[in-house]
Amino acid sequence: MNEPATAIEAAVAASPLHQLKDELDIVIPTIRNLDFLEMWRPFLQPYHLIIVQDGDPSKTIKVPNGFDYELYNRNDINRILGPKASCISFKDSACRCFGYMVSKKKYIFTIDDDCFVAKDPSGKAINALEQHIKNLLSPSTPFFFNTLYDPFAEGADFVRGYPFSLREGVSTAVSHGLWLNIPDYDAPTQLVKPLERNTRFVDAVLTIPKGTLFPMCGMNLAFDRQLIGPAMYFGLMGEGQPIGRYDDMWAGWCIKVICDHLGLGVKTGLPYIYHSKASNPFVNLRKEYKGIYWQEDIIPFFQQVVLPKDCTTVQKCYIELAKQVKEKLGKIDPYFDKLADAMVTWIQAWDGLNPTSASFSNGKTG
Repeated sequence: MNEPATAIEAAVAASPLHQLKDELDIVIPTIRNLDFLEMWRPFLQPYHLIIVQDGDPSKTIKVPNGFDYELYNRNDINRILGPKASCISFKDSACRCFGYMVSKKKYIFTIDDDCFVAKDPSGKAINALEQHIKNLLSPSTPFFFNTLYDPFAEGADFVRGYPFSLREGVSTAVSHGLWLNIPDYDAPTQLVKPLERNTRFVDAVLTIPKGTLFPMCGMNLAFDRQLIGPAMYFGLMGEGQPIGRYDDMWAGWCIKVICDHLGLGVKTGLPYIYHSKASNPFVNLRKEYKGIYWQEDIIPFFQQVVLPKDCTTVQKCYIELAKQVKEKLGKIDPYFDKLADAMVTWIQAWDGLNPTSASFSNGKTG
């Protein structure tokens, strides 16, 4: 039996995590009306939304009544960033990272507009945002793997043999959620398994070990903006670029290397969302084919990259990473020279909008 919306809303309001509503923004990239928010209303309505409209800026995007939001289109991005707007992708969901830049909150939750509320095996609606917050507020354990997974989860702990010196853990910078129904596959896998659906609900959260990369998906993702925000750049994708659908992958490789260097944690697993729509595998293949080829060089680069000890901030780490991208990946294709320059521009734009003590507000409000 489905839970009544009023019961869900009451449970959300009673949650101690509800108090974080003034510390978290929800970023949504879109090209269409946001009717999907009606399903999320019991969980997301208390929070502020930052909507990044991709594509034609003259198109009107409708947002359901009752949501507090800012909406930015390409004209707004150009007006706010000026020449530095070149680092924000166009006609690609990578434009979502502009929302990370203009936010002033400590935490970000980003979700795609084809992601619906999932249900756990008992049929209960999953409050994805609540689980992300739990993940971010509890420590990570990247230096030693716990075979009961997250030792801070209810009913779990550190197992026998886990070093007591490492049980305090480290701050969690990123919470990476998963998806039921349509899995996040690349185009070749989509073509081979067109009817495959993910029905497996795994009740687990894991810290990704230090030194291990992972394929980050941006459709159900939360992070601590103060800890890792400047590195959460989704690269140059979409119109005018030779590659697409690697925006979140690129950001994931960058943030993991930087989190490892700075001693921060990245978690994956719960929460699940319901991914409702499969994208066209033939269109995806056109976007991905260079990335599928290039990643055989990109991933070894990130596995071997070393950041100097004097890189003590996310910005310093990211500028150094951009330098190494230009030096080593620039040999593969001129695109990586352009991407490295955009990474530097991104940091300049971030710092310009996020001085130590200043507030920034722009765009349309609703």
